[in-house]
Amino acid sequence: MAERTAPGGVQSVERVFDLLELITDAGGQMMLSELATASGLPGPTIHRLLRTLAAKGYVRQLANRRYALGPRLVRLGEGASQQMGAMARGELTRLVDQLGETANIAVIDSDMVLYVAQVASRHSMRMFTEAGRRAHMHDTGVGKAILAQLRDETVRAIVARAGMPTPTSRSIGNVDDLIAELHVIRERGYAVDDGEQEIGVRCFAMAVPNAPTPTAISVSGPVSRVDDSFAERAVPLLREAAESISRNVNLVSGG
Repeated sequence: MAERTAPGGVQSVERVFDLLELITDAGGQMMLSELATASGLPGPTIHRLLRTLAAKGYVRQLANRRYALGPRLVRLGEGASQQMGAMARGELTRLVDQLGETANIAVIDSDMVLYVAQVASRHSMRMFTEAGRRAHMHDTGVGKAILAQLRDETVRAIVARAGMPTPTSRSIGNVDDLIAELHVIRERGYAVDDGEQEIGVRCFAMAVPNAPTPTAISVSGPVSRVDDSFAERAVPLLREAAESISRNVNLVSGG
């Protein structure tokens, strides 16, 4: 990893976050030697930074000498997720007003998808997913939209760690089939969950471009209402909402 200290930045702080991101991308655990190879930093420097992080609870050393993400990061992640949901709520409300179906925003979290906010449809028959719920990525619209942003080898590693349960007969249960669908999603620009989480429910999802962490939004409802004509209306509105959320998030983060 090349040095890229920002003007006026603190190199040691940037290195700390680089290490945390490397550990996260590797599934939450890495050996010191693996971190040295991936980061290009000297082993003693990495060890000193990790020792400081471990003392604060942001990493922990396992019995096999691998370094893992620590429990103190959970609180930070929960706070960041709540803020992401709060920033997106206006766009989710607009989607519900325009389309009449439930809208969600979700992020990747430890090889799963984490729903961080929802605005529910006003229909009596509607979808409900509680904020804070985690689900597998391969059988959800938001999960597949997020996976489509990642390299195929990263997707394979996530699936190997998280597994591929098939809650319905329509769920994808083979990683090669998943990779093939992700290629279609990248070309098409949006993902579809067609009864893969629950029979009779259809979801259209789209990635939020340039988000600080892989993020997607979706609209979902019963197939009796979420049909082809719904898709024609939903896709451009999802794209507008995703781009608006991206602008707002990057404005706040200074990106």
